[in-house]
Amino acid sequence: MLEHLFGSRTRVKLLSLFLRQQEEPLFVREITRLVGTQINAVRRELSNLVKLGLIMEVVEEEEVKGKKQPGLKKKYYKINPSFKLLQEISALIMRAQVLLEGRLDQDILKLGDVRYLAFLGVFLGKEKAPVDLFIVGTVDANKLKALVIASEKTLGYEINFTVMSPDEFRYRKDMTDKFLYAILESPKNVVVDRLNERDHVV
Repeated sequence: MLEHLFGSRTRVKLLSLFLRQQEEPLFVREITRLVGTQINAVRRELSNLVKLGLIMEVVEEEEVKGKKQPGLKKKYYKINPSFKLLQEISALIMRAQVLLEGRLDQDILKLGDVRYLAFLGVFLGKEKAPVDLFIVGTVDANKLKALVIASEKTLGYEINFTVMSPDEFRYRKDMTDKFLYAILESPKNVVVDRLNERDHVV
């Protein structure tokens, strides 16, 4: 079972995507864009997951101006909620994300002077967070971008991140900036918090 389930990187990306969007039907070209993989590889792995029973293939007649058009079909895919090992697979994917987060924080800390580092959103299984990664400090922007891109390829989905300097953070906090407060009030895993050090009083 496991070799069929985790036999390729594309398959893992697809699993991660579908487990995060269990209620949302996804079309092949949309899936291809979201996982950043060639369409032939996506089609092949979708076929494998459908045969396994984890993914459902749904075919419906297309609608034009609210009316179904016989002969015009559209096909989409979604998670099969009745799959017996769905909870176990979800737990495995979440653990993989936690392991990646554990390596990612150490790599980020090497990029400069990090005063605050928090993981939100996709790292906690929540889709509607303002960002997935929030950093206050001075870091090498190009290296950070490269690190995030590499992590996205591993996980199979986009990581939204924001970096603020300590001065910008203090200014936005004093101005009760909505975006900043949305981050601060969201569920998060805070890895580093040095904002209240004497030289950086907020």
